Parts: sequence; C-alpha cells; structure tokens
Amino acid sequence: MTLFGTDGVRGKAGKKVSAMSAMRLAMATGIYFKQFARTNKILVGKDTRRSGYMIENAIVSGLTAVGFDVIQIGPMPTPAIAFLTANMRCDAGIMISASHNPYDDNGIKFFDWFGNKLNREKEEEIEAIYADDARIEAAQVVNKAIGKSKRIDDVVGRYIVHIKNSFPEELTLWGKRIVIDCANGAGYIVGPTILQELGADVVVLGDKPNGFNINEGCGALHPEYVAKAVREYRADVGIALDGDADRLVMVDEYGEVVDGDKLMGVLAVYLKEQGRLKGDGLVATVMSNQGLDEYLSSHDLALHRAAVGDKNVVAMMEQEGINIGGEQSGHIVFSDYAKTGDGISSALQALAYLVQSGKRASEVFNPYESYPQILINLLVDEKREFETIEGLEALKAEVEEAGMRHLFRYSGTENKIRILLEGKDERRLEVMMAKCVDFFKAVLA
Repeated sequence: MTLFGTDGVRGKAGKKVSAMSAMRLAMATGIYFKQFARTNKILVGKDTRRSGYMIENAIVSGLTAVGFDVIQIGPMPTPAIAFLTANMRCDAGIMISASHNPYDDNGIKFFDWFGNKLNREKEEEIEAIYADDARIEAAQVVNKAIGKSKRIDDVVGRYIVHIKNSFPEELTLWGKRIVIDCANGAGYIVGPTILQELGADVVVLGDKPNGFNINEGCGALHPEYVAKAVREYRADVGIALDGDADRLVMVDEYGEVVDGDKLMGVLAVYLKEQGRLKGDGLVATVMSNQGLDEYLSSHDLALHRAAVGDKNVVAMMEQEGINIGGEQSGHIVFSDYAKTGDGISSALQALAYLVQSGKRASEVFNPYESYPQILINLLVDEKREFETIEGLEALKAEVEEAGMRHLFRYSGTENKIRILLEGKDERRLEVMMAKCVDFFKAVLA
C-alpha cells in the first residue's frame, strides 16, 4: 500500500482523501509522533477548499482519539505551518491542501517538530501503522487521556513578522506598484498584507475564496491573469502564488513570465554578491535547464541537481551546506528563512534584489538564454518500473547520442509519465519527442 506521493497524501476529496481515511491517517500519525512527544500538541492548518472543513474535523477526531491536543489555525500558507509548528513548540504540524490541484482534490502534508517535511522512511512507518488494525485499535484512549482542541485565529501576525524580517531593514517597497494574485488560496490575507506593510502600492487579485475557486483560472498555474493586470495597471512586477502559497511565479513589467530557473540563478548570484550565499552553489532539480548550469558556472557557482520535490531539494541543501534551492516550477527555498518552499518569502528576496539594482524586472530577471525544452505529460494505464521496460535503454542512448538531455519520470499523484527533452535544436527536439511519445504509448498506454 502506498499512501504518500511526492508531497504528502493527495487525491480526490471524499474518495482517496475522505473523512474516514483522514481520521485513520491522523490516528496513525499521532501514534507515530507519540513516541517523540514533548508538548503533546499538533498544529493543523488548511487552505481554502470546501473539503477542508470535512478533513480538518476528521483529523482533529483522529488525533484527539489517540490522546493529542490539537491547535487549529484555519487557512494559512503551507510554509506558515512549517514555521509555526516549530515556533509554537508543537510535536508535529499538518497542512490540509492539494497545493496547485483543482478544488475537488485535497491533500495532507506533515511536518516534524522542527518544521521539516517527513522523509520517505518516516512516511513508510506511518503507512505501516495505518494498515495495522490492531495497533490503531489499541492506541485509542479513554477518560481523561482523550485529547482536546482549540482554534487560534491570531497566529497570522507571527508569520507576517517572521516573513517581513527576511526583507532587508534598510529597504522599502515604496514607489513600487505590485500586482499579487493569491489564487483564491491560503495566502490571500498574508501576501497582500506583507507587501502593503513594506510600502508597496498593491493591486490584489484572487483574494475572494469561496471554497471552489482555488487555482481556478488564476494564480501560479495561470500567470496570464496577473500578467494582464500588470500591463493594465502599469505595475513594476507581478507575483502569482498557488493555492497553498508555497510556489512563486513572477512576471516582469511587460507581463512576461520570469523563468523559474533564471529567478533562482539570479538570486543565488545576488546572495553571493551580498556575502550571504553558503556552499558556493544552488540546489535545483533534474528538471532545471542546462542554461542555468552554465550561468552559475560563469559566476564560479555549482549547480547540484536533486530529485523532483522540494523536500528532496531541502535534503540536498542540508547535505551540501547550501542555503538556496528550488524547483523550476517556482518552489524556492531560502533555508535562512524557511524550511520549505515559500512563495511570499521568495518574492521578497526577488523584490529586494530588484529595489537594490535600480533596474526594471525585465532587465534583472533575464540574465541568460535557456536551452529549448519540451515537456509532455502522457496518461498511462500502468506505472511500470523503468528497469522492466524493454527498449528503454536503447531509446535513452539514442537521445543522448543526438546531444539531448532527457528525463522520464512518473507523476507522484496522477497516472502520468512526464517526458522531458532538452537540447540546442528545437526542431530536432520535436522529432525526438514524437518518437519518445510513441514509444511510451506503445508500452504503457
């Protein structure tokens, strides 16, 4: 049985992520963390999906049933849960969110007492407990041992202060017009508030969640929405968050999307110039463009590639002693300020660089030419182990002999294979991609 995907548990609300499964998963999580408990408290937050009410109550029931006290803080960004779990001295933190997925999905993410996402070994231990009927039954408590819950609505101030402290004290956003699209998600309060308190003239989009409109035609998945507003309001820059505000997509003053690799590269060089970069490098993923590698090399910095998933990025950052990393898609981690991807914190670092440069966003966030890339997501009937697919090694060799970089991987949450090709000649990439798609359709679809 595999519950956990790339980032926690995720699936259709009411089906895979149902009240029953959420309650049992909360019990299993509580049993796991009981062995390390110090304060006997677990923090629970959520995004703005309607199904969050159902899942939150189920999780509270499961945790209190095994003796934990629960602190509920309502809609907050995922990185806020990571921060507040440690800040409020909780034994664990739980975030109810399916991130960038549509409203009818939901998910559950877990953090330890340090605010770190759980590694695969810990997830497997929780899965084993989840499947153990006898252990679940035996762990349920009675009488005064049953836990209690309380809702705290004013912790948002702690997170706002924490994030504002990541912006240099000597700088201000006064004179900058910024459009922020909150995706009708968890960042709809904290994002605009922080920008306004730092002095920006803020135009806010996607700040009217109704339980069903999260990520719908807005946010990081639809940057054209914020881009249109940037042009309309003649703003200096646009910021788009996803549903749980752990992802950042920026657009320049022309409404052009800033490439995620380029943004990370620019910020790594900025940290180096400030004397704040640790480890002489940047951690990205196997998805990142070769152009980023060459740009960093020109500044005597190394690019380290981790597996997809921000927790894999964070693990490699710790291993290499590096304080910046992220994913091409917009999950950027500044470990001096956050334990996970934080769209708002990352935006503040980019804005600080923009202010200090005295230049326009289109100038500072486009420092090199990327190699052409093609990414196709193909639906599959079966996620077969790659080692068992006859002819795959020959296909890889053919791609490499053509001077192209390849990445074939399965989605962690859907029945899809992601096919990435990168090279210097876009036409040749298209021909090779067609061959790869035909191959995988024949063996998997």
